[in-house]
Amino acid sequence: MHTAMRGLIRTVLLDIADNGLPGNHHFFITFDTDHPDAELADWLSDRYPGEMTVVMQHWFDNLDVGDDGFAITLNFGDAPETLYIPYNAIKTFVDPSVEFGLRFESADQEPEGDASVPTPVKELVNTPQDTPKPDADVVSLDSFRK
Repeated sequence: MHTAMRGLIRTVLLDIADNGLPGNHHFFITFDTDHPDAELADWLSDRYPGEMTVVMQHWFDNLDVGDDGFAITLNFGDAPETLYIPYNAIKTFVDPSVEFGLRFESADQEPEGDASVPTPVKELVNTPQDTPKPDADVVSLDSFRK
């Protein structure tokens, strides 16, 4: 199941690399900075030991989607930095514009239930506390195509 969901992330990123971000879509991607195949500047790994969340929204460059992970250049306070994020280092992948998200639990985190199943993470989407939360929508890949 993890492989299939990470394959979905790869498919979405491939479409973004070809066509850009559609509409109001944007992504919060949390990943394990200690993953042996993750590549990021030393100052970023020092500042974010263990875990980091990046945002793909207004400005990103050089999105290169591969079989095992993706490279992207993001802006950190007017300092562009290139990151390489392996798919199996991703902990959460969230698109708040459509209230869609995935959380990948590792075996050492001892989640409730089956550790091999990615958990939808609607709770990661920022919604005002006093507003009733709508049910999450099912998003087809067609919504990412032009």
